[in-house]
Amino acid sequence: MSGLDPEQTAAVRAPRGPVCVLAGAGTGKTRTITRRIAHLVETGHVAAGQVLAVTFTARAAGEMRGRLRSLGIGDAGPQIQARTFHAAALRQLRYFWPQVVGDTPWQLLDRKFAAVSAAAGRVGLPTGTDSVRDLASEIEWSKASLIAPEDYPQAVSRLRREAPFDAEKVAAVYSAYEELKVRSADGMLLDFDDLLLHTAAALEEHSAVAEEFRDRYRCFVVDEYQDVTPLQQRVLDAWLGERDDLTVVGDANQTIYSFTGATPSYLLDFSRRFPDATVVRLERDYRSTPEVVSLANRVIGAARGRIAGTRLQLVGQRKPGPEPSFAEFDDEAMEAAAVARGVQRLIAGGTPAAEIAILYRINAQSEAHEQALTRLDIPYQIRGGEGFFTRPEVRQAVAALRQTAGRDDLPADADLLTVVRAVLVPLGLTDMEPAGAQARERWSSLTALVSLTEEQLAHDPELTLDGLLRELAARAEARHPPVVQGVTLASLHAAKGLEWDAVFLVGLVDGTLPIQHVLGDSSSGPDERGIEEERRLLYVGVTRAREHLQLSWALARNEGGRKSRRRSRFLHGLIPDDSPASRIAAPPSTTKKRPRCRVCGKQLIGTTATMLARCESCPSDVDVEILEALRTWRRDTSRAMKVPAFVVFSDNTLTAIAEQRPRDDRGLVAIPGIGAKKLEQFGADVLAVVRGDTPN
Repeated sequence: MSGLDPEQTAAVRAPRGPVCVLAGAGTGKTRTITRRIAHLVETGHVAAGQVLAVTFTARAAGEMRGRLRSLGIGDAGPQIQARTFHAAALRQLRYFWPQVVGDTPWQLLDRKFAAVSAAAGRVGLPTGTDSVRDLASEIEWSKASLIAPEDYPQAVSRLRREAPFDAEKVAAVYSAYEELKVRSADGMLLDFDDLLLHTAAALEEHSAVAEEFRDRYRCFVVDEYQDVTPLQQRVLDAWLGERDDLTVVGDANQTIYSFTGATPSYLLDFSRRFPDATVVRLERDYRSTPEVVSLANRVIGAARGRIAGTRLQLVGQRKPGPEPSFAEFDDEAMEAAAVARGVQRLIAGGTPAAEIAILYRINAQSEAHEQALTRLDIPYQIRGGEGFFTRPEVRQAVAALRQTAGRDDLPADADLLTVVRAVLVPLGLTDMEPAGAQARERWSSLTALVSLTEEQLAHDPELTLDGLLRELAARAEARHPPVVQGVTLASLHAAKGLEWDAVFLVGLVDGTLPIQHVLGDSSSGPDERGIEEERRLLYVGVTRAREHLQLSWALARNEGGRKSRRRSRFLHGLIPDDSPASRIAAPPSTTKKRPRCRVCGKQLIGTTATMLARCESCPSDVDVEILEALRTWRRDTSRAMKVPAFVVFSDNTLTAIAEQRPRDDRGLVAIPGIGAKKLEQFGADVLAVVRGDTPN
């Protein structure tokens, strides 16, 4: 019991039976649950070999085993089993398979790409890498959620889940994938989710198997219980049977994996299922300074919904430190450069590079920060992803650009940006953000390449494709730092469970955090559950910092670009009034007020709302005939110019024109996205379409 606070002691000494430990970030949950296991063994409630502890990563399971060994548990006999759900199920299934199935051989399908690709080909869906990965993710989500192929379309509709393709087609791929596994020439193939399904079925349907297993394991501990899926809960239920010797540990406010099927409902309902359960709240934060803890409490304090009712009010236990800082920048390059200088100052002040992290929402955001750190010769490492120029889609794009540069039929006066866009369109560049996580990551990387091209053109308007390729090659070559303990670059999801002395949370704008697809559009509206999960992502990011914390955002993507971005809605009310970032900066050359919705009068937030001149949730007054006429004109114009349609005008711009129906040049250029060049190229034609005339 040495070194435990009163709440931790209460959790350790809780009587055998159902125990729920609500453990906030940095409150010592691993110490608490390993001491509880040791206490149960030491007091004779259970033998060490009868304990099964499960968590979600091999790293966490290894840490738990190490802590238990340091406590001397099981040294004289069988050791406590601390494993992931899948590792535990694999071990059990190998043992029980002959009793349950007999001599039928089976193999573990640890990589399902080829099988999903074959299933997609049968159904007629694309079999490119990103498409197959998105389909595989949907199959994994479905199985984790206990959703059969025939139930998939209804489930995604009910849950408002964004399917990467038509739901019926995805269901057909799912069904074909399951058939391919059963009919494999190598015997029955089981993927990782099948391990859980077959383990649960073996215990549910075979009493002898259940009796043998339950005689072997008497006590269960589940870490990160907010992240269990319905399938994992089914396995846990099968393990338990009618018993209740279960300790769970979790924090519903760190639920950030709903897209994989994880749900906090089992944690939230624990006391209903076990009315006699002991519930202990760990709220003393030993990781972060009181200043960081205060900000974390305010971030999660604004949460809505059922999970918000379980929030833990963390209390910092460390000595005071610096206040978290907020910074606003004109563009992403300025933000990255400033963050790199901040990193440099911390290292010069004695903070090890390995104790500093730059965290972002999506992997494509790393490019600017890789470049900025490289310029200052600061070593870094990418966690949970690849460096920008080593990503498959970026390497593929550069190869396609190089092939285009080698063509002899490319016009000498070809517009570089138009050429780059045209080359990237077949690789996944679209006007609008696509559905599917993998497709969205690819799109983000390709969009970043377009932005990089725009940035280079701003510095050198005469830049050629060969010159651009030389710049890309130089950047790629410079981004190979030696393998050292450097600054960590990671997505917020990859940062879960980690901590650093100093953390920079970057790119905090609406459309990135919260991510654009949860904000919805004028037809679907925002996904409130998705927005709340994005808020929890920010909370996780804040709680990774021990002492130094900076939150920042950029108003434009490219240098000199229009400052149309808005800082994340999650920052409202968090920034001190005396902070330089307490207001949204406007260009110094203008005193123009922020635009307001022409329907409800509220100030507009976000690029799409600004372009439409109305809140995305306000009703649209689009003229459907004008919109269709504009789309027809854009199609014909893009074909004549031999460029993608979005090079002429984006879908949002056409919608804005059809809603606002400008009568002259002044009204046309008042719509964001229509500048002098667009006006000169297309103004007369667009106004003719709006009037109902035939364009010249």
